[in-house]
Amino acid sequence: MVKGMIIKTMSFKVWQTLTIVGVPKAGISDFKVNICPDEEDVAMHINPRFDGYSPNNVVVCNSYQGGKWGEEVFGSSFPFEYEKEFKMIIKFTPAEFQVTLSDGSKIHFPNRFGAERYPVINFKEDVCISRVEIS
Repeated sequence: MVKGMIIKTMSFKVWQTLTIVGVPKAGISDFKVNICPDEEDVAMHINPRFDGYSPNNVVVCNSYQGGKWGEEVFGSSFPFEYEKEFKMIIKFTPAEFQVTLSDGSKIHFPNRFGAERYPVINFKEDVCISRVEIS
C-alpha cells in the first residue's frame, strides 16, 4: 500500500480516457485522486470519503488553485468498500471531466482551468493502485 504516488510521465489530454483500478486499505478515512497541471494546483480532485467525515460515504470532487479550494461537487452514490477493488473511468472533454464509478454512476465536473492537457496525476493516502491507463 502506498500513502502517495505521483505520475509525471502520462499526460492526460482532451478526448482521452483515464482508467484507474485500485483497492482502498481497510480502515482509512478517505483517499484522493488528483489530476493536475503541476505539483501545486489540482484541476480535478476526486475524494471518496469513508468514516471520519461529515457527511461520510460520499465522493467529493473539487479543484485547488492559487492556494484556494473551489466549490465542491458531490457524487450521488458511494460504490467503494474497504479491501474491494474499484474501477474509475474519467473521460476528459474540453468542458468537463466525466467520471464513471464502479456501479455505473456518473459525476460531471467542470474543467475549471480550461486546459487541454494535464501532465500530473497523483494518488494520496492508503490505496493500492493496480492499474492506471490512458487511452
